[in-house]
Amino acid sequence: MSAPVLPAWWEPLATRAAASQASDFTRWPTPAEGGRRSAVLVLIGEEPDQGPDILLLERAANLRNHAGQPAFPGGVAEPEDVDDAATALREAWEEVGLDPASTTLVATLPPLWIPITRYVVTPVLAWWHAPHPVGPKDAAEVARVDRIPVSELVDPANRLRARHPSGYIGPAFDIRGMFIWGFTAGILNTLLELAGWAVEWDRDRIGDLPA
Repeated sequence: MSAPVLPAWWEPLATRAAASQASDFTRWPTPAEGGRRSAVLVLIGEEPDQGPDILLLERAANLRNHAGQPAFPGGVAEPEDVDDAATALREAWEEVGLDPASTTLVATLPPLWIPITRYVVTPVLAWWHAPHPVGPKDAAEVARVDRIPVSELVDPANRLRARHPSGYIGPAFDIRGMFIWGFTAGILNTLLELAGWAVEWDRDRIGDLPA
């Protein structure tokens, strides 16, 4: 069976993402010694009369790390994972019940260094060609799953920059009761630019991270 054909709206994102470099997404180069290998799934689908959307989850509030944070499905690579796409899809199945067969791999983005966790995270960009119901498989890990329309992500009313207690300021989104910041917001911000979907927004609007 031939692979599903990407909708026209995937361009120029598909081409630009495949040619992207780590410096497009982060200012931190990966150190020579590397770090713990991980992957996340950036899954873009489409709802009728709504346009493209991106799947996000919200971590459970009582987790030791990243409690309550919105994120892409994903996690640490396991020995049985043949590549980064396998890691991202396995984690998406374990976290939200995503059927890997419902997705089409579009591009594997550059590995990105996260200094605070010392992880090297590879975002895997995919098209959700056969959407189906998904949700938290374990409430102790995932509190919520949502498909966020790109139209809401680019809405200037939902965009700001977030100030970390360390003083670092980076892109953020305040949508549907989720405050998206850090690594996830940085990926979203760059992908919206690569796709040509981004619109002007007030970069002087700065907020502190929610408690």
